[in-house]
Order: sequence, then C-alpha cells, then structure tokens
Amino acid sequence: MAEKKTLGRQKIPMAKIEKENDRYSTFSKRRSGLYKKASELIEQYDVDMGIIMFSPTGKPFSFFHPTVNSVIDSFLSPHTQPSESNRLDAANTRDKVKELKAKLDEFDLAKDDEYNQRPMPDETDQKKWWKSINEFDAKEVKNYLIYLESTISGLENCLMLLEKGASSSAQAPPEDSN
Repeated sequence: MAEKKTLGRQKIPMAKIEKENDRYSTFSKRRSGLYKKASELIEQYDVDMGIIMFSPTGKPFSFFHPTVNSVIDSFLSPHTQPSESNRLDAANTRDKVKELKAKLDEFDLAKDDEYNQRPMPDETDQKKWWKSINEFDAKEVKNYLIYLESTISGLENCLMLLEKGASSSAQAPPEDSN
C-alpha cells in the first residue's frame, strides 16, 4: 500500500486563535460551513432550525428556518402546538424556500448546459496561444499576469457569491418581506 502524501484531516486543539485576521477569517469560514450544514439538514429532514452566533467583533449573525417565531415558540414550549398564524406563516415560508430552491436548481442546470455547450479549443489553437505568449516582452508578461490575477480574483468572488446565494437560499426571508 502506498504511503499517504498528506496528513489528511487532523484534530485541532480548541484554543483561541491569536492573530486577529486569522480569527475573523476562520469565523467566516465556520459560519458559512454551519449555514451550509443547516441548509442540508433542513432540506433532507424538513426540520425547524435556528442558529444565533456573534462574530469576534460582536456582530450578530442568525439563521432561522422556517421563521424566527416558529423556532423560538417550539424551543420555549416544545409540547404545545404552534398558533394558527405561526403555522400558516411557517408553511408559506417553506413553500417560498422550495420554490426558490427549484429556481436555483434550474439555474444550475442551465449554467451546466451552457458550460457543456462551449466548444473546447483544439490542440492547434492551444499551441498558437502559447506561441504568442512566448513572444511577449517583459512588460507584456507583467500586464498579462496582472490581467490573469484580476480574472482569478473576479472568478473567486463570483464563486463566493454563488456559494453564499446557494447557502442563503434555504434561509427564511425576513419577516417584513411580502
């Protein structure tokens, strides 16, 4: 059996992250991971869920499904039936979330179809492309590098927005959004 090339997932001891920027970055990553996991649980098991957390700067973040009122009511009195208005509100919110999820799935399929329909450059096109890059002078190489870095940054930003949209699409809309 071949040896592992990486250490893989390891247990990280619970300790305060000393560097402020690292702490903020870790919080953001863990927050989006929690939201994603909550969305998956909601989609798979159709449960009511609420998450409240505070960032290292003290900013509050929350995630509730289907509504804040239904989650709090079921937490405060788990053995009683919710009121008629809370039940209707929760059902309406669940319907909106399912509708938005279906639209998101349609967009994902359309995006995948569009990507698959793009013509792939053949080998001769790639050779011509690399040949032209090899003819760049130092200034053109620097400019092209700046262009590629900005393109990568833009793509990463777009991916982040798409991932945020996907994870927040399962969130309940605010109370005043009708």
